[in-house]
Amino acid sequence: MKDIHESRILLVDDNRELCDMILELMGKAGFINMKAVHSIEEAQRKLEREQVQLWILDVNLPDGSGFSFMEKLRRQSRCPVLFLSARDEDEDRLRGLGLGADDYMTKPFLMKELILRVTAILKRTYYYPDEQKERDTLQLGESLVDFAGGVVKREGREISLTAKELLLLKKLADNRGKIVTFDALCETIWGESYFGYENTLMVHMRRLREKIEREPSRPRYLLTVRGLGYKMEGKG
Repeated sequence: MKDIHESRILLVDDNRELCDMILELMGKAGFINMKAVHSIEEAQRKLEREQVQLWILDVNLPDGSGFSFMEKLRRQSRCPVLFLSARDEDEDRLRGLGLGADDYMTKPFLMKELILRVTAILKRTYYYPDEQKERDTLQLGESLVDFAGGVVKREGREISLTAKELLLLKKLADNRGKIVTFDALCETIWGESYFGYENTLMVHMRRLREKIEREPSRPRYLLTVRGLGYKMEGKG
């Protein structure tokens, strides 16, 4: 894939008129490989037969929940996911992000914002700058983070990391031994429109600790600096 606009994007939403509008406007923005399906059953067939590079999921679908499909998807792929839903409660957003989604947008939405968020996710997932590619691994005690493979290797197991988890680890690793503020971490993941994401940042950090730390409730490497942010312990 030489151009980000060639990414294979699948929209899963039962509102056909909305799907048509999104496909048309995304096409005008240059995304030439975007398709839409309208049920969990169709999405499952796509998962089995095609290599999707970004999923955009509704939560309420006629034959099931986007959350439930996300759980199935994560067992087979760590492809990035953006939820696009009318369900705007904090509980729903936190649940989606807790399942490993890369972003959660609520309806109604600005089409320009959707395009910007899709672009940001694809760039961060598939187009790392050269200096990031140079550091492929990170040792944190018994856990080895493989940035290129997107996994944590620990006790003979491989644990998948989401795109946002990789970004968080990279930001902390680049500033190892130093405090990285909540704002700086949120901006790394969500860009300039990061306001209000501190709670979801906490969800991502908790999941990272569960994957990396021997005792997640008593972390040695991914430390909270109360009132300021987080810090990666300087010693391996």
